[in-house]
Amino acid sequence: MSTVRVLVGTRKGAFILTSDGKRKDWQVSGPLFTGWEIYHLKGSPADPNRLYASQSSGWFGQQIQRSEDGGANWAPVGNRFTYEGVPGTHQWYDGTAHPWEFKRVWHLEPSLGDPDLVYAGVEDAALFKSSDGGATWEELAGLRGHDTGPQWQPGAGGMCLHTIILDPSNAERMYIAISAAGAFRTDNGGKSWKPINKGLVSNFIPNPTAEVGHCVHHVAMHRERPGVLFMQKHWDVMRSDDAGESWQEVSGNLPTDFGFVIDVHAHEPETLYVVPIKSDSEHFPPEGKLRVYRSRTGGNEWEALTKGLPQKDCYVNVLRDAMAVDSLDACGVYFGTTGGQVYASADAGDNWTPIVRDLPAVLSVEVQTLT
Repeated sequence: MSTVRVLVGTRKGAFILTSDGKRKDWQVSGPLFTGWEIYHLKGSPADPNRLYASQSSGWFGQQIQRSEDGGANWAPVGNRFTYEGVPGTHQWYDGTAHPWEFKRVWHLEPSLGDPDLVYAGVEDAALFKSSDGGATWEELAGLRGHDTGPQWQPGAGGMCLHTIILDPSNAERMYIAISAAGAFRTDNGGKSWKPINKGLVSNFIPNPTAEVGHCVHHVAMHRERPGVLFMQKHWDVMRSDDAGESWQEVSGNLPTDFGFVIDVHAHEPETLYVVPIKSDSEHFPPEGKLRVYRSRTGGNEWEALTKGLPQKDCYVNVLRDAMAVDSLDACGVYFGTTGGQVYASADAGDNWTPIVRDLPAVLSVEVQTLT
């Protein structure tokens, strides 16, 4: 029997939710790292027992935690994102006269094949890499040093590098997204980067079709089709069929094309999920009805999924890293809300149930399918 492990990062700690393959009864472990912001909690695809967590506090700074036993025990790793082994300063000595300081780690992306290789996206936007399980880090400086860097601007949530996608067919290729700069791709392991924003239109910037400056909220990819990308932008749901070289809008009949999260069915590369939010100033579902929208056609045609979700007086948000899918035959879909609920569907979104309520605001949801 398979085991499903849902990793939940919140404003005040982390939680691990565990069930068998039926996904009906759930065991809740936590809170872990009580009182700390856990922006992201993710497991290694190469080792199901290796987990990483981004632990952050305005008082004590930034720390990476690592577990070797599926989350039962944790230990801080790394002598830095800091200088000379002093944790929590958010300082990075990059060869200049003064340390560069960043605010927090938004996203951790472990390698698909090496449990000791992990990437970290931070705010203000930069990309780091560790080859020793988080013990030491190096910046992939080609990104922050890109010619367009001076044009990058913070979105409402900060200038964060929040999306890292590894190409399973090409170890040298990686996609990242920054709010508010746009999407970028490397084809040489992070040495150099190319903006991939052609076709994006953002009416709130001086040049709506500029090379950079777009507020991308999230990007998703199905691992069997690494050249096909889906994007939830500040406004618009977008699709690229050429590894980001060009984008087309696929918002179709959505009630609003503003939102934060987007994900892809584990076995159906043309099946997408988004959670529309009313607007960029009203971060709650239209009409107070929490609805996940699914497209089985890769966009444009969308259906509302509502069974088991509140359809009255619901004013929560679903943040950019707060949705994930499992890889069981009947694909499970999971998402968390700023109201502290984590919802699960064991049938690809047809029916939903809250598997836990009343957590702190959920920042991230990731899933491991264990056999």
